[in-house]
Amino acid sequence: MSRLKNLIKTCPENILASDWMNWHWQLRHRLHQPDDFKPYLDLTAEELGAFKNTQKLFKIQTTPYYASLVNRKDPKDPIRKILVPHTKELSSGAQSMSDPLGERRHSPCRRVVHRYPDRVLFLITDTCSVYCRYCLRKYFTGNDEAFISPKEYQEALNYINQTTSIKEVILSGGDPMTLGDARLIQILTDIRNIDHVEIIRIATRMPVVCPMRFTPELLNKLRLFHPLFIMTHFNHPQEISFESAQTLELLVDHGFPVFNQMVLLRGINNDALVVQELSRKLLALRVKPYYMFQCDPSEGTDHFRTSITESLQIQKELWGKMSGLAMPNLSLDIPGGGGKIGLVPDFCTHKSKEKWSFKGWDGIEGDYINP
Repeated sequence: MSRLKNLIKTCPENILASDWMNWHWQLRHRLHQPDDFKPYLDLTAEELGAFKNTQKLFKIQTTPYYASLVNRKDPKDPIRKILVPHTKELSSGAQSMSDPLGERRHSPCRRVVHRYPDRVLFLITDTCSVYCRYCLRKYFTGNDEAFISPKEYQEALNYINQTTSIKEVILSGGDPMTLGDARLIQILTDIRNIDHVEIIRIATRMPVVCPMRFTPELLNKLRLFHPLFIMTHFNHPQEISFESAQTLELLVDHGFPVFNQMVLLRGINNDALVVQELSRKLLALRVKPYYMFQCDPSEGTDHFRTSITESLQIQKELWGKMSGLAMPNLSLDIPGGGGKIGLVPDFCTHKSKEKWSFKGWDGIEGDYINP
């Protein structure tokens, strides 16, 4: 518990703690309109205009819990930028794609994305508790089809069952953890009944935006489906509250490996010190910082995107100053569906057939002689 003692508890004075810590209450009281946000932050005139003009582009939604993490007096607050729309979203910018990862080209049926031979994404819901403004799947999420139709569900299961090269199923969406316990257990049961599936991952932002979703009762049920990995998505150390840290500890204590996938976002976390603080806090909670992604060029996200050069410089500043356990892999999804590639700073100063020369993070130079 020493790791939690200095973290902020979020429950407002005017809300019962029993309500605040109930994930059903959080989802029923999600914020959509400007008036909903008044208890948590003061919207600027520009933000009010963005609420009106971006609704057709992408829905606005957040949990009261996540909104409570915002410093209401700071217009540059990082969480505010993630959840509040901006008029810059209306600009197409340098690159604007409705499906930046080319997922529709790799969909053998509507709810399955099969980009890599041994694993598939299974999009079981299009609903999230919070709609992040940089979302890569705006073509799919937010259409209020809370759960996949029975026909599409069976089509997806049939495809996974018939494709024996699939060893891993990643439940995604939307956010799978917005579904009720019974439905989630049924999905996991159906997948575990497919003999060639070895690993199941749940991709969820709920530890960040609604940590009260993970109750001990649910986790005791989910343990039956191990190996089950939790892939979560913290972008900034400010997102680690007492409640979210408690949830991460609870997940690991119940035997779930937890990995974090952050996205580099301009004006939010494009700073080596911010990434370092986030990674160290997560690692102390036994969460592996896994990916540090380039922001995908989905519609209205140009103002969030960093250049590859800047991202590589951030990675280089971290190199050697953090344990490899804390170092996330800088990666980019090739626009149009080319899959992930790793980006690594170049420490090579010269190369020939006979030798390669290097200069390390601390300036020490050396040659590697090829045998």
